[in-house]
Amino acid sequence: MPRQPRRRSYDQHCAAARALDLVGDRWTLLVVRELLAGPRRYTDLHADLPGVSTDMLAGRLKDMEGAELVTRRRLPPPASAYVYELTPRGRELLPVLRTLAAWGAPDLGEPRPTDAVRAHWYAIPLLGALAELGAGTVQVTLDEGEFHVRTGADGDVAYGDGGVEAPDARLRTDAATCRALAAGELTLGEAVESGRAALERPVRAGASA
Repeated sequence: MPRQPRRRSYDQHCAAARALDLVGDRWTLLVVRELLAGPRRYTDLHADLPGVSTDMLAGRLKDMEGAELVTRRRLPPPASAYVYELTPRGRELLPVLRTLAAWGAPDLGEPRPTDAVRAHWYAIPLLGALAELGAGTVQVTLDEGEFHVRTGADGDVAYGDGGVEAPDARLRTDAATCRALAAGELTLGEAVESGRAALERPVRAGASA
């Protein structure tokens, strides 16, 4: 097997430095952000990472495969397309991104004229606020699109792009309210009470009134 070229390293015997050796390159954590929402084709990744070149994205994915953060697999027919998905090691970066998003939320502000926006980019900053609703799946609808968040009975959370069939709750709000929730400027209950968000909990068949 050909020897793989050595990745750039800080060459420091420090856990933080070792972590940055693996995920500190430009675009790497944003690729993780996209793949935390589920397996993605290369073309889908490129579409939701505006500004990244095809060569850069291909290089990052190759590096992430080599670091065992990402795997590539072929979907069964009739799709027959390749998708990238996170390994268990890669998925362990969710708490890192949550902490990073919480740290950056106060500086988010209004989108700049040059800023791209995707609805599911608000998922990570909102995981804490939506966990207040308890275990289940919440579908969030913004003008920019939809995403969903799943909270397990053990408190574990995950998210995905797009809507989901039969969610346990539906939340309709706007990007400005998402930013306020992420920054801790208001709670989900306050957002609903003030009319900045609308929360619907469908009544399930057989459920008690």
